[in-house]
Amino acid sequence: MNENFDGLYEQIRKGEIERGDAVFLAANPGYLFQLADELRKEQKGDIVTYVSNRNINFTNVCVGNCKFCAFREEKEKGYLLSMDAVLSKVEEAVNNDATEICIQGGLHPDLTLPDYCRIVEEIKSNFDVHIHAFSPMEIHHVARNSGMSEEEVLKELKKAGLGSVPGTAAEILDDSIRRIICPKKIKTARWVEIIKTAHRLGIPTTSTILYGHIESLEDRIEHIFKIREIQKETGGFTEFVPLKFMRKNNELGRMVSREVSFLENATVHALSRVILHPYCVNVQASWVKLGVADAQRMLHFGVNDLGGTLMEESISRLSGSTAGEYMSPEDFKRVIKDAGRTPKRRDTLYKLL
Repeated sequence: MNENFDGLYEQIRKGEIERGDAVFLAANPGYLFQLADELRKEQKGDIVTYVSNRNINFTNVCVGNCKFCAFREEKEKGYLLSMDAVLSKVEEAVNNDATEICIQGGLHPDLTLPDYCRIVEEIKSNFDVHIHAFSPMEIHHVARNSGMSEEEVLKELKKAGLGSVPGTAAEILDDSIRRIICPKKIKTARWVEIIKTAHRLGIPTTSTILYGHIESLEDRIEHIFKIREIQKETGGFTEFVPLKFMRKNNELGRMVSREVSFLENATVHALSRVILHPYCVNVQASWVKLGVADAQRMLHFGVNDLGGTLMEESISRLSGSTAGEYMSPEDFKRVIKDAGRTPKRRDTLYKLL
């Protein structure tokens, strides 16, 4: 790193970064990548983590109209898993040493809070497993369908056994973009409020960004700064996960003619590490979105986690992901070791197992 960057490097190491600094680093990727990798090493060492989990998309019936989605169906054509089907999937996962069940679905018009609580209660009464479930958009939908506040919904779900909430539905936290790509989705302020409410109630969440569609570099940077500000206030995020836009079989993909480049992928992951330092120490690469090879490469650009085994994944697959739906613990270990790092299994909250 040359002397012109030394001052900026020391400033960022101390947790001081401005939006202009991030734009400057993005224009100088060699320095950005080196800085991100050094911060990763300082914060997390050479350990790369993964979690044994199962993803369950319990319904694809959805009243939403997100332009990047190829998963949703109308009620007449869609599915809603029975409780027996959900429990069967959980049992299979637990028998394969899963410690986490991730549950998300479409916004089913007929489901209310008791339906969501029953899913959580039935799983918790039968299995000793962490339940990571229901995005802020789902929480809002349940509250609206049930005539309750989001806080009341979160309290009841926590009482039922909910362990954490996926910070999806964030997409890009800019309402001018949300009006185009997901016009029925909650606005930025509502997403932030639901996340902060969960954190206040002692429910940790993840955080995400959907990049590679109509947003600009500045939009990406502003989004990550919003996540930084929330984390600085609450400390409730367990991780940040950049999610590459998958452009097959959806309306937004027909509006976007280009694929996301490797340089863009590396830049987004590196910026995530640098901007979120020192408040959010876990940056994950999604092997489902990037493919295993590129997810592995992200380990050199600030990433310290490769996510979960999943066992099944419908949403990305229907939008063109070809990475598969299951990655075994043995595969994780091999991929991580091949990158020169030390693999460690973790739980949802990043406790090493």
